[in-house]
Amino acid sequence: MPGRSRITTLTTLALLPLAVTAACSSAESDTVPARTQAAAPADAEAAGSPFWVDPRSDAARQVTAWEAQGRNSDAQALRRISDQPMALWGPGDDPGPEIRRAVDGARATKRTVVLTAYNIPYRDCGQHSAGGAPDATAYRGWIGAFADNIGDARAIVILEPDAVPHIVDGCTQADHHDERYRLLSEAIDRLKRNKNTKVYLDAGNPAWIPDPMKLVEPLYKAGIDRADGFSLNVSNFQPDAVGRSYGAALSKGTRGKHFVYDTSRNGDGPLPGNRPQAWCNPPGRALGARPTDRTGDPLIDAYLWIKRPGESDGPCRGGPEAGRWWPDYALGLARRAKE
Repeated sequence: MPGRSRITTLTTLALLPLAVTAACSSAESDTVPARTQAAAPADAEAAGSPFWVDPRSDAARQVTAWEAQGRNSDAQALRRISDQPMALWGPGDDPGPEIRRAVDGARATKRTVVLTAYNIPYRDCGQHSAGGAPDATAYRGWIGAFADNIGDARAIVILEPDAVPHIVDGCTQADHHDERYRLLSEAIDRLKRNKNTKVYLDAGNPAWIPDPMKLVEPLYKAGIDRADGFSLNVSNFQPDAVGRSYGAALSKGTRGKHFVYDTSRNGDGPLPGNRPQAWCNPPGRALGARPTDRTGDPLIDAYLWIKRPGESDGPCRGGPEAGRWWPDYALGLARRAKE
């Protein structure tokens, strides 16, 4: 459906466990060597970002590989991604090791770690990112492990992209609604037991549910009153100005809740025209505003790269399966960036 965000579990790269993320990889088969350690890139620090930069991201390893191959121009362009903080998506089997790695890195650099919890049962209605925990009991254990491994670290958690909007648009079967509301509400309560964790319950994007008031009651059923706010535009392409207006309306409906906005790929907005699967690896897109908590809008707590730029949305337009790294697509996003 045009305008909907699509997110998936990242396929683990050989020899190095990586996070679950909202993108995919490419048909290109560059071998990307592992990077065992690196300090947070200076570019993010110079920009004043308070968020942790993953030195072992796919983008960072691709930079290393291209430099070794003498592709210095491409490597330099790709640093526009690798030097920026991106959300780490907790793996669907055991989120503990990757979250601990991220938390340790954030503590060492005195930064805030940005995480995404994406494992709700019946996830994504059988589309590219279908899956999730097998049942409610498994999900409770998974979200407990997710929260336990954050501990008292400074963290932002984006909770279950698409889960509430899929209830609103009717994609999630009606007999799963009550359980989903209950699990989301319980997840908020568990995560908020961590004293330094902020939780943003996902609310889709402005092109998906055009009337934000349709989200208000479902968000309350899912526990928005106990969350820090909501997230918008995860893995989508809606411009910042559209998001500010939409988010302000939804904030009013939720009694002043703040929000975070995914700017990872919205630098040139959505794909023009009413094209099929406009959300899936649309060509000609660009990186958006760099992650920051300096938004200039009192309702927007941060612009974030929740979708990890360069990961495929699914097997469309020449892309690999959802969640895999796609170097060519990443390079295009970087080269078209305006910042």
